[in-house]
Amino acid sequence: MATADELKVEIKRLSSQATALKMDLHDLAEDLPLGWERILEVAGKTHETYEKLAAAKSELAQAG
Repeated sequence: MATADELKVEIKRLSSQATALKMDLHDLAEDLPLGWERILEVAGKTHETYEKLAAAKSELAQAG
């Protein structure tokens, strides 16, 4: 189990990654139909990162 400080650092890192992936997904959508082949890849990475971020926030909330 990570400490509260470690979780805060992890949340900051994941939040930054999630924001970058969200923008990648947005940019991809704006450029459609170009790059449509990457939709599942980018969406999957975005989903995975937001899932990890939610789990880290939940763990921090439980840690108090």
